[in-house]
Amino acid sequence: MSQPPSQQPPQGGFGAPQEPPNGAPQQPQDQPNPARPPQAPPGQAPQGPPPAQPPAPPAGPPQTPPPGTPAYGYPQQQPPAGPGYGYPQQPGQAAPGPYGQQAPGLYGQQPPGPYGQQPGPYGQQAPGPYGQQAPGPYGQQAQTGYGYPTQQHPGAPAPGGPGSGPGGFLKNKTGIVVAAALAVVLVAGAGTWFLVSDGGDDPKKPVVGTSNDPKPPSESPTVDEGDGTGDGREGNDDLNAGRKPGEAKVAWLQKNDVDLPRNGASVEGPWFTGDLVAKAMYRGVSGYSVADGKQKWTLALPADVCAAPNTATADGKLVIGVKDGTTDRAKCSVLQMIDLNTGKAGWKKTVKKNGNWDFLSDIGLAISGDTVTVGRTGNSNAYRVSDGKELFGNPEGNCQPFAFAGGAKLIAATSCRTDDAKNPQHQVQELDPVTGKAKWTYQPKRGWEVSKVYSVSPLVVRFDNEAKKQYAIAALTESGKLRSQLAPAQGDKLTVDCGGSFAIFGEKLEGCSGVAADANTFYIATEDDSSGTSRTNKVIAFDLNTGKPKWEAPAPAERVLKPLGMEGGDVLLYMRPKYDTAGALVTLPPTGGTPKTLLQHPASAGRIENGFFSSKVLYQDGRSYIFSKRVSASNDKEELEQSTMLVFTK
Repeated sequence: MSQPPSQQPPQGGFGAPQEPPNGAPQQPQDQPNPARPPQAPPGQAPQGPPPAQPPAPPAGPPQTPPPGTPAYGYPQQQPPAGPGYGYPQQPGQAAPGPYGQQAPGLYGQQPPGPYGQQPGPYGQQAPGPYGQQAPGPYGQQAQTGYGYPTQQHPGAPAPGGPGSGPGGFLKNKTGIVVAAALAVVLVAGAGTWFLVSDGGDDPKKPVVGTSNDPKPPSESPTVDEGDGTGDGREGNDDLNAGRKPGEAKVAWLQKNDVDLPRNGASVEGPWFTGDLVAKAMYRGVSGYSVADGKQKWTLALPADVCAAPNTATADGKLVIGVKDGTTDRAKCSVLQMIDLNTGKAGWKKTVKKNGNWDFLSDIGLAISGDTVTVGRTGNSNAYRVSDGKELFGNPEGNCQPFAFAGGAKLIAATSCRTDDAKNPQHQVQELDPVTGKAKWTYQPKRGWEVSKVYSVSPLVVRFDNEAKKQYAIAALTESGKLRSQLAPAQGDKLTVDCGGSFAIFGEKLEGCSGVAADANTFYIATEDDSSGTSRTNKVIAFDLNTGKPKWEAPAPAERVLKPLGMEGGDVLLYMRPKYDTAGALVTLPPTGGTPKTLLQHPASAGRIENGFFSSKVLYQDGRSYIFSKRVSASNDKEELEQSTMLVFTK
């Protein structure tokens, strides 16, 4: 395997060389790789990126407006205190930031990058993985054993984002696990892990009720099957009144019509197939016409949706996770295949429990080709999407996959049994989606855990070292060799939105947004700079062959940009709205420059666009979608008024 790139990152950057790679994620030279394919030369292993130069002490975290302040870019004012789990915290009270107080980046000391030293949306420093370290998960003393997580990352928006607790064997008793899980929920508070709200910090209604009772209703609510005669919205024609030349029009607006439990529900999706867009929430999945929002079908489910992949198959088949009951003790162990073209349910099966400690974590689903993988702590399974046949399970050997990323390739994060649970050994592998055999294996140095896959092709992976409170973003080649380590300039704090389904001990490897990549370049935004009268940021393009910045593009004055993907060879970005200005989709050429407007959202819908508490933005076939990732309110009336999808077209 190849050595690290000969061209070193600039001094003072994220991964700048200073001394031998002490602590860098690299495969040890004196340890064989148990999952190495036979063709790998013995004794030769991939090296990790070079160490980083210690940064200057940060001047302090960026100032984040307190909860309850007006919309993004609006003059700030003191907010009232809010009760309840997930409710904005009181002034001066902390809420966990995505990784708490992050120490300098991976492979040695370096300036904080994404989720570096920064407050969460409500200005609190989080305990846990990158805050004050506790012995073992949630303060329990870690037990030596297979892949035991050194410490749990409490996940994402509440309930939201993937946890960062890697796979491993759990030895605590069930009662302790339940108590620990509850503790995480309470610590998560406003649910700020990985959260990058597209709507800014505008005045919003409470997103979670004041009750702490997590129990859903004992019976599933009646789901309106629909007759296809509705227009997908209610009284929204005036949203296009007074539309200015050059502005897009509102194609349709959807509001919530499902009676939800007191704490609301996460929304999974959306998934596109043909002329349909589908989403899953609570105990149902529904498909809508992309043209006018008319409901084409809805499928009621017997229990809560608890897991979903980021993508469906090319022919519109999807497999979701459903709980095996409606009580608090129900596990996320039932797989349900759905044809998104028709809304018909296909095969259904329960994933067999493998040992007493299986299913203590939530599961993570990923689809690649005709294969759906089911990852969880210490175990994994794969099934054929078309007919439900099991393709492979846990492989033989010392290293076991626990999380997957799908799409063009099937990428696995594996955890290897070690004699020290606080010093884990992880691997990244590309698997054959039919057989589960590893095509190649990249093994970082001990202590570095696979955290997220930002891009499958090209492959860009985030690693975390909890003990050292460091992280890094590395690119790997098509054959699994180290390609480069990203090295942002000192002071540039990168940000990514990895919100998704809540996981107590599990890990969802895919689903991060706020990044884009082409064959040789990786695009990512910096954190908002709120030092002026209004927030702004910039987009940085990194050369994947060297890890060095190629160019940076500042957002227009008092605006914030977020990469969404690639569109016609250009970088597609969402320019977030602010209190008096609607959002827009813009593009940047791969060489950088000034953003060019692709789709300007109308000012008439600006307040609605800015009112999404937590949203996902997509662009598909000339339409932009503002999609709610969670629906909740303080009472039933407000709940049924929540906007869930806003669609614009030319």
